[in-house]
Amino acid sequence: MKHGHKMGSNEKAKDFKGTIQKLLKYLGKYKFSIGLVILFSIGSTVFTIVGPKILGKATTEIFRGLVSKVSGGSGIDFSKIAQILISVLILYGVSSLFAYIQGFIMTGVSQKLTYQLRKEISEKIHRMPIRYFDSMSHGEVLSRVTNDVDTLSQSLNQSATQMITSFTTIIGVLVMMLSISPLMTIVALLILPLSMGLIGVIVKHSQKHFKNQQEYLGHINGQVEEIYSGHNIVKVFNKEEDVINKFNETNEILFQSAWKSQFFSGMMMPIMQFVGNLGYVAVAILGGYLTIKSKIEVGDIQSFIQYVRNFTQPVTQIAQVANLLQSTAAASERVFEFLEEEEEDQFAENPVSVNGLQGNVEFDHVRFGYHEDKIIINDFSAEVKEGQKIAIVGPTGAGKTTIIKLLMRFYDVNEGAILIDGYDVKAFNRSELRKMFGMVLQDTWLFNGSIKDNIRYGKIDATEDEIIEAAKAAHVHNFVKTLPGGYNMILNEDANNVSQGQKQLLTIARAILADPKILILDEATSSVDTRTEVQIQKAMDNLMKGRTSFVIAHRLSTIRDADLILVMKDGDIIEQGNHEELIRKQGFYSELYNSQFS
Repeated sequence: MKHGHKMGSNEKAKDFKGTIQKLLKYLGKYKFSIGLVILFSIGSTVFTIVGPKILGKATTEIFRGLVSKVSGGSGIDFSKIAQILISVLILYGVSSLFAYIQGFIMTGVSQKLTYQLRKEISEKIHRMPIRYFDSMSHGEVLSRVTNDVDTLSQSLNQSATQMITSFTTIIGVLVMMLSISPLMTIVALLILPLSMGLIGVIVKHSQKHFKNQQEYLGHINGQVEEIYSGHNIVKVFNKEEDVINKFNETNEILFQSAWKSQFFSGMMMPIMQFVGNLGYVAVAILGGYLTIKSKIEVGDIQSFIQYVRNFTQPVTQIAQVANLLQSTAAASERVFEFLEEEEEDQFAENPVSVNGLQGNVEFDHVRFGYHEDKIIINDFSAEVKEGQKIAIVGPTGAGKTTIIKLLMRFYDVNEGAILIDGYDVKAFNRSELRKMFGMVLQDTWLFNGSIKDNIRYGKIDATEDEIIEAAKAAHVHNFVKTLPGGYNMILNEDANNVSQGQKQLLTIARAILADPKILILDEATSSVDTRTEVQIQKAMDNLMKGRTSFVIAHRLSTIRDADLILVMKDGDIIEQGNHEELIRKQGFYSELYNSQFS
């Protein structure tokens, strides 16, 4: 299965403003927690900002002490320096504590949001029409639940606190710098546009390489996944060399874009440091001059240099956060798009109860197309009495499963009606209606769990004896007894620790236990041996006893005893009747039947 794409950092939301507004609405219920995060972030930052100014006082004390020592005075006052250092330690300690608390609260908020979104997506999936899943790949849907929610949670956690601390730091540091010397502040700030301009040039050059890197990383992953899953076919056709050459081509493009993007992003730090060092030189010269003129203290130069360093960092961080916010918005947008998809109406206005229904089915002038302009069932009527066996036959792509999808109300008819015991299927609540049906499909679906749990999936409260009875009726009991752990044996994820035929028998046992009124069977037994096929046929016969059943037939020999055969071609039902009637007609069915036995 292809997993949906991983969000690239260069992915942008189509409606950034609208998406962020929706996200803020979601975060509304965590107002109090986010308020605390802002408070503690500001507290933590303020305590850090005050630190250098107090440390500067210690430097000034040492300088004064040295000067007085040279002049024959008392020298350095170590007790005063100790007091200053202890107060700085306390400040930094409190700052760290505040940072820890706000991080703890923010992680809680982002995890609660993740939990809520995953829960909403999970509930939403069950209200979505099958049409949506027919048009979307599984990887795409999976990507919403995993990648997108993760990206949203991580980038929110980082960007929210980063934004608060960066802005607080910039304002706080600016105030502290101005309090030391407005002139030095102006000189230091002149360095900023220069470094920002250089960063802008680098980002512009590196962006396209990052984009290529992301794209070709996807291609490489796709190739590897494809080749690994089919490497035996590659070997059979001696295509190893072609595969290697194709991989090398893609790998070369990835290599070129990766080293260029890494090289450009690697240049950013040295350039920033070089420009920053120019700033320090200017500050040191100007600070020395102002100290000689007694405008500022020696320690103030040290404090100021620290502030200059503290000032450039949050500016770069805000640029990173802006980038992070783009991927937050892109991920959020995809999640919200999914949550806002059109839903099926789950409930009827005055729902009919399924209790006591017998399983008579009537198709009354049904007209249907997956798209309005492409009608595939033009006008189909048929009456099915309870307990009858209806076979649907026709070539691949004739629309056999379409009838089933309409019957279970995965899709609604465009015109006409489908009635169960005289009630339109639209008169039932969807979940109630589906209680009447049991399905055994050619794609057997078993989940990671014990054999017992898999059989009781359709009837959770079934007793041990009922499970064994159903397994006996499905001709699978003797096989299960030979397994290690018997009914408690755990089936792995793809249930490939039992054979295809045994899987089919287990799904039949599941349907027998659920005891539905109407059965839908896709009797594809092409992938099993003859002995297992006979067992499956017997199990199917047990399952169909006394129930209305719709069988999608592949081998026409198995449905000669059907009460009604619907013959489909190009989406339409072109013939209907029992086996003898249809053979006498000498039409499409008799052609199909004879071609299978010629």
